Amino acid sequence: MITPPLAPLVGGADATRTALAWTHTARFLTTASRLDQLPAHELPEIAFVGRSNAGKSTAINTLAQQRQLAYASKTPGRTQHINLFEVGPKEAPQAYWADLPGYGYAAVAKAAKARWQEVMADYLRVRRNLSCVVQMVDSRHGFTDLDRQLLEFVAPRLANGEVRLLVLLTKADKLNRNEAADSLRKAQAVLTALATDQSDLRITLFSSLKRQGVGEVAEILHGWMVPTDAPVPVPDPAPTTDTPDHDPIA
Repeated sequence: MITPPLAPLVGGADATRTALAWTHTARFLTTASRLDQLPAHELPEIAFVGRSNAGKSTAINTLAQQRQLAYASKTPGRTQHINLFEVGPKEAPQAYWADLPGYGYAAVAKAAKARWQEVMADYLRVRRNLSCVVQMVDSRHGFTDLDRQLLEFVAPRLANGEVRLLVLLTKADKLNRNEAADSLRKAQAVLTALATDQSDLRITLFSSLKRQGVGEVAEILHGWMVPTDAPVPVPDPAPTTDTPDHDPIA
């Protein structure tokens, strides 16, 4: 059975505050359109993926408690870059967030879409630093065919313990209690066969609007990425500018 969503404050209020302080340190590092443009380093990477309309950028901003860390384009799916963010103390980063463009948006030209899908597939299959995939799935619709195709890229590395998977059922505020339970049950059924070690799989309902699941997700990622004896980061104040200083993403 897949490890269920965390109960509120599963590690206590201090653990939640520590995890949220950690996610709040996220800061833009670089943008790359090809894998060979990504910097070489030894830190783990968390890849954020999802359909263009699944609320990925909003979820990242909510998790980081920053307004425009990941800038959501008004035309989803048009940007074809990997945006990399450092997380942890500035003098000693502990992980990177790799924000991959949304997939499946019909307005993207076929040639551009095919090229980007190849880059994304290669990243998920061979990027050595990849340690965790956070997949955003619209809770109202569940896993689409494209969502399942992305899981196929991750499945071999998940099965051999290289990569962990966290699925966020986004926009959960739009569901009533019974609908939310049904969405969670169906998503769990999709994921059950993916990994031998089910502790490498987590799934939770998530709402940026209501901040549902934010603390839980922060705790999961912090627990997976950061040693228990690591220093607690002191985040800088969140940026307030309305203009991002990096390439906008869908």
